[in-house]
Amino acid sequence: MKKKFYWTLAGMAAALQFASAEDIVIFDAASKTNTLQDTAAAHPAEGGFVPLGSGLEFKGNWDLSQNRNIAVELENTGMERSCLQLSLFDDDAKKARERNAYMRVNIDPNEKGVFLIPIPKPLAHPEILDKMKGMRNDPFDRCNRGALPDLSKVKRISLSIAWTNRDALRKVSVRKVTALDTSKEKLPEYFNMTPDEFFPFIDKYGQFKFKEWPDKIRSDADLKKAAALEAEDLAAHAEPSGRDKFGGWADGPQLKATGRFRVEKLDGKWWMVDPEGRLYWSHGVVRVTPSSGITPLDGRKSYFEGLPSADDKFAIFYSTKDELLAPYYDQEGIKETFDFSAANIFRKYGDNWRAKYAELAHKRLKSWGLNTIANSSDRQIFMMRQTPYIDRIETRAPSFKPFSRQWWPFADPFSEEFRKNLRTRLEQEKASVSDPWCIGLFVDNEIQWGDTADLAKAALRTSGNCAAKLKFAEELKAKYKTVGALNSAWKSDYADWNDLLNRGEVPEGADKKDLEKFNSEIVDKYFKTVREEVKRAAPDILYMGCRFAGVNKTVLDAAVKYCDVMSFNIYADNIARLTPPKGADKPIIIGEFHFGATSDTGKFHPSLVMCKNQKERAKSYAEYVESALRNPYVIGTHWHQFSDQATTGRFDGENFQVGFTDICDTPYPDTIAALRKVGYDMYKTRSGK
Repeated sequence: MKKKFYWTLAGMAAALQFASAEDIVIFDAASKTNTLQDTAAAHPAEGGFVPLGSGLEFKGNWDLSQNRNIAVELENTGMERSCLQLSLFDDDAKKARERNAYMRVNIDPNEKGVFLIPIPKPLAHPEILDKMKGMRNDPFDRCNRGALPDLSKVKRISLSIAWTNRDALRKVSVRKVTALDTSKEKLPEYFNMTPDEFFPFIDKYGQFKFKEWPDKIRSDADLKKAAALEAEDLAAHAEPSGRDKFGGWADGPQLKATGRFRVEKLDGKWWMVDPEGRLYWSHGVVRVTPSSGITPLDGRKSYFEGLPSADDKFAIFYSTKDELLAPYYDQEGIKETFDFSAANIFRKYGDNWRAKYAELAHKRLKSWGLNTIANSSDRQIFMMRQTPYIDRIETRAPSFKPFSRQWWPFADPFSEEFRKNLRTRLEQEKASVSDPWCIGLFVDNEIQWGDTADLAKAALRTSGNCAAKLKFAEELKAKYKTVGALNSAWKSDYADWNDLLNRGEVPEGADKKDLEKFNSEIVDKYFKTVREEVKRAAPDILYMGCRFAGVNKTVLDAAVKYCDVMSFNIYADNIARLTPPKGADKPIIIGEFHFGATSDTGKFHPSLVMCKNQKERAKSYAEYVESALRNPYVIGTHWHQFSDQATTGRFDGENFQVGFTDICDTPYPDTIAALRKVGYDMYKTRSGK
């Protein structure tokens, strides 16, 4: 993703007045200097701006090799942040995706001005890029951009909106697109380095060597100094007043105390109620662990300086694990890793570092105005029973053939193994699910549900011993009686019912109603079985769903029936308009959200939702959580995650600037100030007082 640069209209006018003669005007709505091709339909210009609609495309022959900054003058009249995507092609063919590079920039609600979108810059030694792997973005901002086309022969430039709702498409308008002269632009020195000079580019602390930023660690003494400064800060901000031991609202109303967390609607707003009967709103953070900065070494050891030898005391960090994510490293076949975050914690706190870090984690949470350790966190930390927590387990069973990449294939809820394995997992988690400090339980994570027929199709693609497929075949046999009748309805050519079971395909003419009906049964069976087993293991625990990251109506309707709390992972500016499915009245919790920036950090990738800098990131945090506090359905928000990911990426390449602390365990001061601002006043905000 790209950083956003914003000029006011007055500043833009001054900039364009003194613009180089070598600037290239791609599009100008005022003078009609363009070769506009609207990908949807022609839009009339209004007030000098052309509505973006579903996209605008410009055709021509441009040499942009010396014009690598694209200035787009636009306005967003909507109430949603929009993500503008600019794509470059060096081929006229619509399907020439292999030579398409894209860049993105965010436009805030009611924002108007010139947005600068940089095209990745050239390296003196581009062979360095051949060695860049395993990261969502690299120091040269070249990963996940598509293949950069021949910039001397650009034939098409398109503008579109990515990752937004349909309403936002009608709110963004464009007046001018200019490729600015960058021939005299001075690039960072590392763009001109040879491979021998550039590698290794990560220091012993896991930081990028060739950039400076506030609070960068240069020695172990810096780590000790940071620890002392933070100790003073924590002493000055111990915790918010008016809280009970669980972080509930001690100064608020006294409700029935049941000894466990529960949910209740009061004065038109959903709340949690803590074990002592006090109103509770879950202000939390995911992955409270010392091992957030584990990174693969396979084929990449040249990236890192100062990796410890096998007999060094730091060699233990070749084997430390993240409890939740360890299976994914195995799944990806990763053999060697190093845990930079835990190594830095060891340097910072010395012997008994795990226990010291665990105790500090609770102290930080209270001081920062947080009251929940959210899922995927370190068991040693949350089982100290100093901060309420939410646990998470995964279902395992014979699985449907995946229809696309996902965390794990969908476990077949009709399989006997599904219930059996779930019961076993819950028994293994008995200490937490029966614990008064445990708020509730997530089961699974970001399941890929597809559309309203995809799970039924996935079942059909499996072999004949798939329990769901056997169930589907029984229902088809009951409905159609004969294979001939099924073939007639589905336009299929099954020889007999066994042929249906043995084939791993979905006939093109398969009846949509049949597929959707059975898809609904799969979904219902999943949620019903999970609820039954969760409540069997711990009748009073809150079943908090599976943390939706994509969902359809069939799934929502089933979840509302069986979940105590609906959980959604929503990466956006705010959730002011989030509601349960129409006609339902259920509390909602946000399982994940975050913001990040790279301009004033040593990270390469900002996050799923990018900001200009740390001050904007802090502001975005406050706006998101405050929108949740004012939403009557939302009972909590959980930031992803406690500490930054590794600079060089985790098992799937994620290397986001998403932590409250960085890879060296140093808190980001602007973000912490925002946490306190929101957290200390959250019960007043929630109650409207």
